[in-house]
Amino acid sequence: MYVQGHGQYKAHLAKYGHPSEFGFKDVINEWKAEKWEPEKLVALYKRMGAKYFFAMANHHDNFDMWDSKYQPWNSAAIGPKKDIIAGWAKAAKEQGLPFGVSVHAAHAWSWYETAQASDKDGPKAGVPYDGKLTKADGKGKWWDGLDPQDLYEQRHEPSRGFESATSVHARWNWGGGISQPDQAYCDKFYNRTAELIRKYQPDLIYFDDTALPLWPVSDAGLKIAADFYNTNLSKTGGKSDGVLFGKVLDDQQLKCLVWDIERGVPNRILPYPWQTDTCLGGWHYNKFEYERNRYKSAKDVIHMLADIVSKNGNLLLNVPVRGDGTIDEKEEAILEGIAAWMNTNQESIFATRPWKVFGEGPASAGVELKAQGFNEGKGKPFTAEDIRFTVGKDGSLYAIVCGRPSGPVVIKSLGKSAALLDRPIAKVEQLGTNDAITWSAGDDALTVNPVVDKLASDAAVVFKIQFN
Repeated sequence: MYVQGHGQYKAHLAKYGHPSEFGFKDVINEWKAEKWEPEKLVALYKRMGAKYFFAMANHHDNFDMWDSKYQPWNSAAIGPKKDIIAGWAKAAKEQGLPFGVSVHAAHAWSWYETAQASDKDGPKAGVPYDGKLTKADGKGKWWDGLDPQDLYEQRHEPSRGFESATSVHARWNWGGGISQPDQAYCDKFYNRTAELIRKYQPDLIYFDDTALPLWPVSDAGLKIAADFYNTNLSKTGGKSDGVLFGKVLDDQQLKCLVWDIERGVPNRILPYPWQTDTCLGGWHYNKFEYERNRYKSAKDVIHMLADIVSKNGNLLLNVPVRGDGTIDEKEEAILEGIAAWMNTNQESIFATRPWKVFGEGPASAGVELKAQGFNEGKGKPFTAEDIRFTVGKDGSLYAIVCGRPSGPVVIKSLGKSAALLDRPIAKVEQLGTNDAITWSAGDDALTVNPVVDKLASDAAVVFKIQFN
């Protein structure tokens, strides 16, 4: 919205006016979340199968979603006048779900630098946007007494090439000519995040950073990690040290952090547990995604889930929420579709482990990951020829067929010649039906004749395979 000619800039100009007069600080004040019912939403998510719940604590806009002692620009003081994190935490606890928070604000130092710029042409050419305003400028205005620099953090010379909307990506790891954050900025980020941990005691924290926030220019992220692990050890009597998620981890970091892959999936089973984070649509609510039917379908999500779990991963699915605090009817329908499939097939997902191979079929090759992830949708689409495997606690093998079979299902990995079976197959069942199904185990494959007229969902059919 601070880049002239950009789509968001044009939309902001049309709705609110020029960003020299009405900036992001003012957008925050317009937001009310007046219909937000966290208990209702978290109950829906649990019914669709959620086993943990994440709330966004802050994003790159640097606005804290809790009653923050260290960040005056927070949701309890401005906009909704509600402690959003407290509401989500209470709802998650009532549903018995581990509670997580996602923290993104470490990058505000550089990501807000475009707010220091101005239009290049037109009637407002050269008029600075509101990114350099100070507390003194607020006299007599709605934000009188607040310092915009606590939000924008632009008390520094901007980075080289800062006026380009895409320049921030080259400086993700605090290199590439980025202006280096000062000690006061790092200390404030630490204090805010440490307070978040103390007040709400999350079981999980997601950092939108390589490894830890502000690393390697500051040790603030390391201190936060210590605070988080120690807090969880204390509150659980040493039984749990919580879960920290980071991005682009090296071999040593993988032993103390869980790798989060943004909008992506590896093409193999990974040795340590990991997580994909993705979204039904955009990361934040976008009416154009709604109007143009660009959400993932329930089938899309189920196929992703099966693929991820078969490779030792978990799926963190973002459901964008409107500014009034509600989700739309299309999102609800998708979630109900996921819930319907889960009601029948959840035993093939929860409390399972990967098998010897994750699966087979045309979509199995996948696409290599780069940087934070971002290979979602770049491989072949799933069909009923694609099968994913998981193993239950009792040793049962689940074969998840990613589509509605039109005939017999041929599973080559379970043929004798594949040499993957330690014991002969004794029984094959189809989840969701009590009807007996016919099957045959041969040298080349296990062939199963599914009952397709009674499928609860076209998304995927699951066979439970037991051994002698």
